[in-house]
Amino acid sequence: MRYLPLTPDDRTAMLAAIGAKTIDDLFVDVPQAARLDGPVDLPRVAGELEVERTLSAMAAKNATAGAVPFFCGAGAYKHHVPATVDHVIQRSEFLTSYTPYQPEIAQGTLQYLYEFQTQVANLTGMPVANASLYDGSTAMAEGVLMATRVTRRNKAVISGGVHPHYIKATETVVHAVGVETLALPAAVDAEAAVIDQIGPDTACVVVQTPNVFGTATDVTKIAEAAHAAGALLIVVVTEAVSMGLLKSPGEMGADIVAAEGQSIGNALNFGGPYVGLFATREKLIRQMPGRLTGETVDADGERGFVLTLSTREQHIRRDKATSNICTNSGLCTLAFTIHMSLLGETGLRKLALLNHEKAVATRDALAAIPGVEVLTDRFFNEFAVRLPKNAAEVVDQLAAHHVLAGVPYSRLAPDAGMDDVLLVAATETTLDADIQILAKSLSKVLGA
Repeated sequence: MRYLPLTPDDRTAMLAAIGAKTIDDLFVDVPQAARLDGPVDLPRVAGELEVERTLSAMAAKNATAGAVPFFCGAGAYKHHVPATVDHVIQRSEFLTSYTPYQPEIAQGTLQYLYEFQTQVANLTGMPVANASLYDGSTAMAEGVLMATRVTRRNKAVISGGVHPHYIKATETVVHAVGVETLALPAAVDAEAAVIDQIGPDTACVVVQTPNVFGTATDVTKIAEAAHAAGALLIVVVTEAVSMGLLKSPGEMGADIVAAEGQSIGNALNFGGPYVGLFATREKLIRQMPGRLTGETVDADGERGFVLTLSTREQHIRRDKATSNICTNSGLCTLAFTIHMSLLGETGLRKLALLNHEKAVATRDALAAIPGVEVLTDRFFNEFAVRLPKNAAEVVDQLAAHHVLAGVPYSRLAPDAGMDDVLLVAATETTLDADIQILAKSLSKVLGA
């Protein structure tokens, strides 16, 4: 039986209601070069075995992160994920769980969300954290929207050190409600430049530490300047492990922390799914997006968990909702919580220190190569270097030698004028032999 919910008249009426004449009018913003003028050129029919063989052959062309020396970062980091994490999240009661619409029968889900919130609050140095968002970039967007609600102002000033993809994602989300964004030019070490841009109409200042170039910055003075002007400070963190070694955003005066939690418990996984961390000050809790799980006692005095705050439009009246966020990346959240539980505070600090040590060793090896200039003075596990050649071309040449040397900044921001800048990351998975191979291969490619 075919399911055809809409008649041609229904479609015509819907298009008329939004002022469109045809379905094609809905796609006018898609560049013509990106549109297809016919069906995709794929075989119409193939057996399962043939499909598996074809896809396996295509996949074999990839150089996976675990198969070659790997130094890519730029917001997605290769860390070791203990086997315990995958074992636990694949238990049926976790793998099939979803939003706790009926909290009284979702105690297990609510408990791990409560534990997760506690871990994130401790990690970020903030009083409260929600039960996660999609990823770090959308967490930043939600933070900007939240700041406009709190301050009743309409402008966000964004540091030139914030990841370009986070900036684009935020601009995409907030422009629809008329929020103005001022993104400063890309800069390796200029987080404090935002201070000069703070005005009476500034709702929030957004900085990142470590920033996209790896520079770690104490943003305390930026927080003071923002607060003196009545604005909020949003601190973005793309590498969650860094908070195990550096001063927490809360200690530096952040009002909102928007972070990516992929580094803890979640593998690279071809780009997702990831898990957005979001924390704030207690006085702002009513404006926080997403969900908040709380602890209580039942009628018998036994410990229990409840959905204390739910501000998304599916749970309350749309005009009262702070966000239309529709998932909290629950399974990724659980993976994060399990890994954090295995590490503990001591384990996280040791892991963070090991990351820094590996990055320092990598920095020293590359700095010794003639023509290579290290741009990042203060870093955690990632830094930027300037090469005497186009960075993207060098990366391609090194990939041909089975070395994934890093991420060209031009890939993140093609128009930034930094075609010779390469972002290099090292983690606990980086071997000393990998560092030697990178240095040797880069020297060969550069003719040093």
